[in-house]
Amino acid sequence: MRIGLLQCDDVDPALRARHGNYPAMFEQLFRSIDPTLEFQVWRCLDGELPADIEAVDAWLTTGSKFGVNDGEPWIEALCGWVRELWAARKPLVGICFGHQLIARALGGEVAQHQRGWGVGVSFNQVTRQAEWMVPQQAGLDLVVSHQDQVVTLPPGAEVLAGSNFCPYYLMQMGECFLGVQGHPEFSRAYSADLMALRRGKIPDNRLREGLASLQAEVDDRQVVRWILAFLRQAIARRS
Repeated sequence: MRIGLLQCDDVDPALRARHGNYPAMFEQLFRSIDPTLEFQVWRCLDGELPADIEAVDAWLTTGSKFGVNDGEPWIEALCGWVRELWAARKPLVGICFGHQLIARALGGEVAQHQRGWGVGVSFNQVTRQAEWMVPQQAGLDLVVSHQDQVVTLPPGAEVLAGSNFCPYYLMQMGECFLGVQGHPEFSRAYSADLMALRRGKIPDNRLREGLASLQAEVDDRQVVRWILAFLRQAIARRS
C-alpha cells in the first residue's frame, strides 16, 4: 500500500534529535506492523498540496500545533483539498489535527474544550465495533495532546469511541474517511518531553495528571492495525 502523508507540523527542534520528526514517527510505527508500506510526504504546512489525489492509494494526516480554525492559508487550502478527496471517495485517515480537519471540512464544528488541555494518555470506550476493528476490544487508550476537539459532528458521521472528556474521539465518515483524536505515533517518552516543553502553557494540575497517566499501556499498535484494515477495505470498495 502506498500512503501519502500530509505533514501539518514539525517536531520542535529541541525534541527532534531524540524523537525524530513526524514522518519518521509514522513510518517507524506503521512499518512495524506492515514492512511493505510505502510512504510519500507532502509538507502541507509549507503550502505543498498533492497535485493528484490518485498519486497514492490512501492519505494520512499528521497532527499540528496549529488549530483548524486559525485561518492560515495552507489550512484553508487543505480543507478544500479534503473536500475533493471526499467527493472522489478517496481513503483518508486524520490524526488529531487531521481528525478535526475532516470534521470542519465536511460541515462539523471544532472548538477549544472548556476543560482545557488533553495530555498524557486518554482512556476511551469503544461504543461501536466496525467490521474492520479486528480484534475487537472494549477500550481505546492513546497518547493525546490537544486543546481543540470536535464539538459538532459533520452530517453522516458515526462515532466509534469516546469519553466524557472527548465524546467524538474516533469517527468514521462513510466508507472512506476515518478520524481519531489520539496520537498512535506518539511514544509515551515523547509525550513526557512534549509536556515538559510546554510547562507554563499547560496548567500544573493537568501536567501532573498527564505525566501520571503515562504509566498506563497504550493501544498504539492495535490502532495502526485497525487503520490499515480500514484503508484496505476502503481501497477495495473503491476499486
